[in-house]
Amino acid sequence: MTPAIRLLESRGITHEVTSYELGSESEAASRNSYGLDAAQALSLPPASVFKTLLAQLDDGRLVVALVPVDATLDLKALAKAAGARKARMAEAPVAERTTGYLVGGISPLGQKKRLPTFIDESASAMETMHVSGGRRGLELSLAPGDLIALTAARTAALARRG
Repeated sequence: MTPAIRLLESRGITHEVTSYELGSESEAASRNSYGLDAAQALSLPPASVFKTLLAQLDDGRLVVALVPVDATLDLKALAKAAGARKARMAEAPVAERTTGYLVGGISPLGQKKRLPTFIDESASAMETMHVSGGRRGLELSLAPGDLIALTAARTAALARRG
């Protein structure tokens, strides 16, 4: 059981845990496609599966951003939402050390250090969204409102497509 699942269970939040077979770890890492692999393995629409990313703002603060796996994170939009001028992706070792999870399995829930969290506004229109359960090959399904409440997240237009 991961810290993310323990948090959901301790709060009595309705959720579903699904595991799936991973393809080649090195292949997914080289394509940076853990989230797309999860969507495909679980036959889920990619727009409903969110990847958890860590970014560093120009003032040094770290923030969490969630966007659908079929989109990229708009760093300018994230910086604006966080009240900063610029944002850049955090280095993988920093993300892993800060969250306690490995890249490709970072969950927005149960992180070692609670960080400001921003979720793409598309989640608000969904009945259920899917996020990492805290380990590669483990996915959580829950209501967006529950995730927003648990992480004290703010929603913003963060996804860029095309």
